[in-house]
Amino acid sequence: MAETRIRPGGWDDDEVPAEIHPLSRAEAEAFRRRHPPVSVWRVVAAQVAVGAGVAAVAWLVTGERMVFVSALYGAAVVAVPGALMARGATSANSRASPMAGAVSFMSWAVVKIGVSLLMLALAPRVVQPLSWPALLVAMVLCMKVYWFALLWRGRRPQKNEP
Repeated sequence: MAETRIRPGGWDDDEVPAEIHPLSRAEAEAFRRRHPPVSVWRVVAAQVAVGAGVAAVAWLVTGERMVFVSALYGAAVVAVPGALMARGATSANSRASPMAGAVSFMSWAVVKIGVSLLMLALAPRVVQPLSWPALLVAMVLCMKVYWFALLWRGRRPQKNEP
């Protein structure tokens, strides 16, 4: 029985799917050179830089010290748990096997969410008086750094492309 695939226009039962073949060592190395991974530490460093920039702009615009501190705390709510997850997910234990890597990633994702929620819950006690708008703007902008990480890799033209 032929495999069917869903297409935007509907079902296409007549098309034969392309064969999938495993990459050779040379093909895999060439693929890795064309598509280098982005360091998670580079993303965390960019989040810290964006958070510091947002806090500086908040201070310049408002002139209030606590708006600056609130924005810094908002950046920390994103960057600190991100750094924890990066540290845990890149440890030697997570590279022991594919299964260990998957379990490590999921475990550190839960830790990241928990630390983020805890930091948000403690925000009114830690930063007094707290500026929620400054904290939330800094958080959102620091989270958007993940999207820019995809652009950092860039698109390199292939040998047959102009």
